[in-house]
Amino acid sequence: MLASFTACGGKNDAKTSEAEGGATAASSEDGEKIVLKGIADLVPHSEIIEYIKPKLAEQGIEIELVSTAADSTTNEKLGAGEIDFNYFQHEPYLLSEVEANGYDLVSAGGIHVEPITAYSDKYKSVDEIPEKAIVAIPNDGTNEYRALRILELNGFITLDEAAKDSLSASVQDITEYKIPIEIVELDSAQIIPTKDDYDFFITNTNKALEAKITSTRLFSEGADSPYANIIAVRSADKDKPAIQALVKALLDEDTQAFIEEKYDGAVIPVK
Repeated sequence: MLASFTACGGKNDAKTSEAEGGATAASSEDGEKIVLKGIADLVPHSEIIEYIKPKLAEQGIEIELVSTAADSTTNEKLGAGEIDFNYFQHEPYLLSEVEANGYDLVSAGGIHVEPITAYSDKYKSVDEIPEKAIVAIPNDGTNEYRALRILELNGFITLDEAAKDSLSASVQDITEYKIPIEIVELDSAQIIPTKDDYDFFITNTNKALEAKITSTRLFSEGADSPYANIIAVRSADKDKPAIQALVKALLDEDTQAFIEEKYDGAVIPVK
């Protein structure tokens, strides 16, 4: 639960307290201050959070990022109340975590899409890609589907309809190669370090941004992708004013403009 403390001393007697649910609140003679603890991936998530911090501070809300590297324990920490929100995942992934682990977690709002994207260091457009080109794609369930789906949308393959309905696919679900290509399934962390081995490669834009690659963007998902990155919270906290203020600040027009300008299409704000 989100916490608040009221000042009970003089000018220098501000108090802070750790509260159940992980949120810390501080207060002074100037009034109540709420501290929301969170975990957000470094790029672009924590950069976007840094942009909105001053706006939230004006409302008496302080954002404390305890980590800028989400990992397999991040949703567990949120469920256990060690943090108040996380910002690194899309809703289909959160739902899979909830189903697998029984977390009582929900999305408080979609913020931006990191469109999974095809890149190349060898070709400048899709038309240049030859037959029998080798492409690397991530091998985890959701991202492999997303990679195969944009290959389909750009005329390389046809996917089985059942796979499209389930939003899960592997190369075994390809029913036709419209353009002969060789698909290499890799752990997503290995794609950029080995990108020189492939004619083109497909990866998440946050990985491309963190690696600061200069590869040509060939094609990617659009803003209508169902994989918007979200603010995840415990269900009991979804309607808390501080959480709502956080989401609103992330969705404000000026924040969207910041995202569009800073990331130049590599990150797309949810409209």
